[in-house]
Amino acid sequence: MLHKFWEQKQVKGVMMETENLVVYESIPSPSPPYMCYVTLPGGSCFGNLKYCYSKAEARRDAARIALMNSTFNELPCRRITPEFISHSVKEAASTTSGNISDASDPGTSIGAYCLMLELNTGRTMLEFQEIMTVFQLLHWNGTLKAFREMRCSRQDVIHYYSQQRLDERTRSHMALDWLQKEQKFSGLLSQELQLAVKELAEARRTGRELRFYKEKREILSLALSHANAEDLESYHSEEMSWREETEFEYYAQEGLCLEESVTDPSEHGQFHSQGSDEESVE
Repeated sequence: MLHKFWEQKQVKGVMMETENLVVYESIPSPSPPYMCYVTLPGGSCFGNLKYCYSKAEARRDAARIALMNSTFNELPCRRITPEFISHSVKEAASTTSGNISDASDPGTSIGAYCLMLELNTGRTMLEFQEIMTVFQLLHWNGTLKAFREMRCSRQDVIHYYSQQRLDERTRSHMALDWLQKEQKFSGLLSQELQLAVKELAEARRTGRELRFYKEKREILSLALSHANAEDLESYHSEEMSWREETEFEYYAQEGLCLEESVTDPSEHGQFHSQGSDEESVE
């Protein structure tokens, strides 16, 4: 049913090979409980919610959760519209220290939040979450903090990374960042990986969208697999080349620094903007 749902959606949009529509990943385990993740077109990920006694049961349960979210995502209330943006910005301003008049200024947290929504007008919440995952990882990885220190404007960062997608190259270079952190603080990778695994398990048990948590686990696992001085040295020149390529256009930018990053929107589509020292815009 899940495969058929997305197959029918492709008729209205961009056609793609049917076997690539939905991807299942069963986690190896010698005994129950078995776990399975299913990734939808675009990258949204869900996992089985129940305690499953077989791999087939875990696969079916993961598909059930993904199908429920897929169909719910088709409701009109799950699409970003001008009315939704207006309501969300007003709510964000009323629940934070922001001001509604800041909505037209991308240099403010409210303005950056409004810009993110406007750039995604017409998209569904799942589609918006897929883009938000990129910013969540950039925040978690420390990249947004680096851009702030370079005095990059939030508007430029949002415009640039809204067009970027997660791929193996991006994951590899995020892993390099964590390898460097491991050099400074021995044991950090293992600690962060344990935390990421715990967060992923907790999110799966509550039926949440999982890509952010799963990407964190995979990036940290990749970094840990190369956590020795030789690997770090061999990757260093490649990392510098990547950074020059992705950050070059920002060196010439002037204006406000990136004081906040974009983090996890709520499960019910209520997105909030928060200006704080924690660098968060929800």
